[in-house]
Amino acid sequence: MAADTAESKKGERVVILDMRDVTLIADYFVIVSAMNVIQVESMAEAIDDAMAARGVQRLNRVGGQRSHWVLLDYGALVVHIFTEEERNYYNLERLWGDAQVVDRATLKSRENA
Repeated sequence: MAADTAESKKGERVVILDMRDVTLIADYFVIVSAMNVIQVESMAEAIDDAMAARGVQRLNRVGGQRSHWVLLDYGALVVHIFTEEERNYYNLERLWGDAQVVDRATLKSRENA
């Protein structure tokens, strides 16, 4: 849902990493790029609203308005919203290179079953 919401707000390069075998921090990371800080904030608000509508409350948020990186912590799920420059700099996909990339089509088919 977080990935779909990010895409609905024109998020780019949306990736879901399965973190369960890599760290105890979270089960999944959603990583998404935004064109600018305004879009980062818009996506963060939309994702937070969508998650709350499904009864999932945010535990923490790092990064305020005009941030180039916002982290939304929902416990088992952590969403990272970056401007492209920040995403390239921190390169979480490389940092957590042992994590498996989740095939979203497979994930959706499981949800619909």
